[in-house]
Amino acid sequence: MLAVVHSYWVHGVEGQPVRVEVKVQKGLPLFTVVGLPAGAVREGKERVFAALAHTGLGLPPRRITVNLAPADLPKSGSGFDLPVAVALMAALGHIPVATLDKCGFVGELGLDGSVRPVRGAIALAMSCRAEGRRRLFVPGGNAREAAAVPGVDVVGVWSLEEVIGLLRGELQPRTAGPPDALKSRPPVPDLADVRGQRLAKRALVIAAAGGHSLLLSGPPGAGKTMLAKRLPGLLPPLAESESLEVTRVHSVAGLLDGDDPVKTLRPFRAPHHTISAGGLIGGGNPPRPGEISLAHLGVLFLDELPEFSRRVLETLRQPIESGHVRIARVRHTVTFPARFQVIAAMNPCPCGMAGESCICADRDVALYRSRLSGPLLDRIDLQMPVAPVSWSDLTGADEAAGLDTGSARRLVAVARRRQAERLPGHRGLNSMLPSRDVLRVCALTAAGGALLEGGVATFRLSARAVHRTLRVARTIADLSDREHLGEQEIAEALRLRVGLHGAGTTPPA
Repeated sequence: MLAVVHSYWVHGVEGQPVRVEVKVQKGLPLFTVVGLPAGAVREGKERVFAALAHTGLGLPPRRITVNLAPADLPKSGSGFDLPVAVALMAALGHIPVATLDKCGFVGELGLDGSVRPVRGAIALAMSCRAEGRRRLFVPGGNAREAAAVPGVDVVGVWSLEEVIGLLRGELQPRTAGPPDALKSRPPVPDLADVRGQRLAKRALVIAAAGGHSLLLSGPPGAGKTMLAKRLPGLLPPLAESESLEVTRVHSVAGLLDGDDPVKTLRPFRAPHHTISAGGLIGGGNPPRPGEISLAHLGVLFLDELPEFSRRVLETLRQPIESGHVRIARVRHTVTFPARFQVIAAMNPCPCGMAGESCICADRDVALYRSRLSGPLLDRIDLQMPVAPVSWSDLTGADEAAGLDTGSARRLVAVARRRQAERLPGHRGLNSMLPSRDVLRVCALTAAGGALLEGGVATFRLSARAVHRTLRVARTIADLSDREHLGEQEIAEALRLRVGLHGAGTTPPA
């Protein structure tokens, strides 16, 4: 007898549908799995045998063939155990085949018949919804996560016996409800905690308002890391669709918290500078998301930027502009989302002090600076020097605290609202404005155009740098509720763009 069960597996960060076809026929006892199964899939037959025996439903001495269609795509993971067991029971007549219609099954089986969680449940639920299936059986540990996807009845199961009872009609399904949304944002570090650094705070607000990348350069203890950690608090909360995107990536990576299965806050990732290229952009076999994908729709903080391997840093160039990373393998290619906001921090030289206090040799300083290539720096919108905090700012009156996170967040929200009205198809961010629309959206006054022309000649800005400068100026104008870009907006954008020019971070021409 032939039985077909619908299942799903994770390919990249997408759920892919799979038809699990089981054929039981006369012949020498043999269990074969075809359809390019990986090791965990092939070993699943032993788990299925033991789980069925534990429920009292042993397999007869028959020839059993399991086909995972489409057969030309490699399949990995342990989530096929449950659908294979269900298809076997249907083929042997233990459960009615009609109950399998419009249902999907995913789950790993234990030897005692328990159903264990799998990675990427939210991506699997999205695929189930796209296939038009009404009900998805998932491990109980994944139920709250999968239930975040609207339009699918998610049934969490804890054992194979429970699945049999549900399919036979002996038990009533308990459909999992969506997880409770957070009623309020948890406390975030306050921008007012950073004493002084008025210009750096201004750059941080501009970066948050337009989604721009930011590089802070200054001596140790100036507040670079404190500023970076306060950027997520300035960003608006994730929309529902964005929350599902972020949750899907973290689910595939196996990083979700069971008590809080849905991400509602923008991610903040700060990898150590010893990270490998695969750890940063993703890799492995099968490929897993890297840090840039885990920072999707959030912030990627690269502290001590020149200490990263130059080969590792160069891998960022394409994802920064494209918003995704594509990892090619022999048999397939995986695409991970990577629309993140970069904020980086560095010292001006190896010893960090620069100026008269610097003890570095010229050769060491040149080697330190060469770790940051021109093409990479060309993709960083804002490059801001951070000076040491003065004694008066550190111990002075409250005026030294300056802008607080609440006030800055309101400014960012207003600016982003203007961008969303102007750019509804580009996530409402000036940093993502297509090149073909830059000159139209960033309309210059005569004085602003003349100032920009002089800046291009003086600082030898590339075409990419000119467009990025215009995008920053557009964000500055949005913060001030101005329509056209005049001298004030262009001057501030140029200062933020070339603030480190001659300070030791721009490679020589």
